[in-house]
Amino acid sequence: MNVSRLRSAAIWLLLALAPLVALAHGISDADKQRMLDGGYLQYVGLGASHMLTGYDHLLFLFGVVFFLTSFKDVVKFVTVFTVGHSITLVFATLMHITWNYYLIDAIIALSVMYKAFDNNGGFQKHFQMASPSLLWMVFGFGLLHGFGLSTRLQQLPLGNDFASELGRILSFNVGVELGQIAALTVMVGLLALWRHRASFKRFSYAANLALFYAGVYLLFTQLHGYQHDTHPDSFRFPAAEHRHAHEDMAVEDTRDTSRDGL
Repeated sequence: MNVSRLRSAAIWLLLALAPLVALAHGISDADKQRMLDGGYLQYVGLGASHMLTGYDHLLFLFGVVFFLTSFKDVVKFVTVFTVGHSITLVFATLMHITWNYYLIDAIIALSVMYKAFDNNGGFQKHFQMASPSLLWMVFGFGLLHGFGLSTRLQQLPLGNDFASELGRILSFNVGVELGQIAALTVMVGLLALWRHRASFKRFSYAANLALFYAGVYLLFTQLHGYQHDTHPDSFRFPAAEHRHAHEDMAVEDTRDTSRDGL
């Protein structure tokens, strides 16, 4: 299978996953009520499920560990990423620092694209330079990913006093780490098995190209969501026109009923 076919397959796969991506970060009303009714364990569970459905976080981690061959390196880079996202998750939430989460997730999508570009030797091929320090880049992107997690956590009830708020934030963070460990165990295991096969060398470029296009898709998905969030009337009938349309349909329906009675 050539690169162009893999590229087409990746695009169709991403389109098929569109509904899942749209729901990847949402905090449902049911989740909010469960948080109110439950204790810290509810926040642990939500943090774990949030990470396991956070496709942007998982894709970035997949890119980070793709070429790591030793357990020591995996632990080192994952620890740096964990420290980074824990810092912003805790402190941004405590200090109530937030931003439009669609824009944050759009920037997180850029981190996926960056890692795929780096994995395919983009800096060497296109800029004739060595890649920036991976350790520092993973730490910096970890801070960004943590800010994205914080914007979602701040949609939940966290309590009225400092102790309960901190407890819920830390519980959510513990859940995120547990979900991350579970996801990484699967990723690293599958990559270790694949790495010993001849197809790994043949398809590693195509796999990271698909990863890059996944980041592109996530970027445009989040920018589209931002447009919906900030300019909702640009994507649907204005309320008055929508009402008139229904009134016109009601008139047509009345006319049809009258004709049936003749």
